[in-house]
Amino acid sequence: MKLGVYLDGSTPDSFVAHARRAEDAGLESVWVGDHLITASPRMDSIVALTAAAAATTRVKVGFGVLVAALRPTAWVAKQIATLQSLSGNRVLLGIGTGGDAHGELGWRAAGVPFAERGKRTTAMLEVLPDLVAGRPATVDGVEFALAPGAEMPPLIIGSGPGLLRRVARFGDEWFPAFSAPAWIGEQRARLAEFAAEYDRPVPGITVGVSLAVGKLPDSVLDAQVRSLTGYGMSEEQAREALVTGSPAEVAERLAVYADAGVHRIAAMPFAGDRGEQIDLLGEVAGLLR
Repeated sequence: MKLGVYLDGSTPDSFVAHARRAEDAGLESVWVGDHLITASPRMDSIVALTAAAAATTRVKVGFGVLVAALRPTAWVAKQIATLQSLSGNRVLLGIGTGGDAHGELGWRAAGVPFAERGKRTTAMLEVLPDLVAGRPATVDGVEFALAPGAEMPPLIIGSGPGLLRRVARFGDEWFPAFSAPAWIGEQRARLAEFAAEYDRPVPGITVGVSLAVGKLPDSVLDAQVRSLTGYGMSEEQAREALVTGSPAEVAERLAVYADAGVHRIAAMPFAGDRGEQIDLLGEVAGLLR
């Protein structure tokens, strides 16, 4: 089981230091979310991960996930190829549509119709591997190639169960966030069926898990449950998906995900000092090896 951690995209003063701290702690990857306009401050994910990659040498840099359809296809491909080259092929390219949680304002600000986000994402996924690699592709009727090309990063597609065909068609991995192991195991069987239809390998699974290492007051747990229900989860589902406890208890909970077919966890700490949580997750990673 590989273990990574989300960095706090709202705190530029500690972002790079925490990326280094995650590498020193032995974590496999660092992650950031992405959107243009959100309820809380958030840095641009591509620029932030470029800074994280420049400050580290080993840890992978992951988009969890890039809302790519907010941007022109050619520029996304150019930026990803550049980041992949400059980082020494350490990019984990998560892509999703952004869902409904953040509303339409960011889409309107970018001049992109909210209702077209799914169609635009699919169209981008069709050409992105060629464009990143420097091969010719056609976008909006224009054929072109970008240079310099780069090795295409693993493509990790964020989606709910209704869009598993998109994952099976394009993805190297599936990225379901805030999901319990039993549900993931059920959906993995469906994903395997769809992959067979496209004559593709079954995508691997990276899961974003909301967790906190250490003892927490009930009030903090209750607040996080309320936060997760904003993503369409019931209170029962939210409580089932939360992972808390000592490093050993967290490692035991995460091992259940491995039994469900998950090979990587992108931990989303929701309480405590982020730097301390990174150090504790390093302990958890050691227990998972």
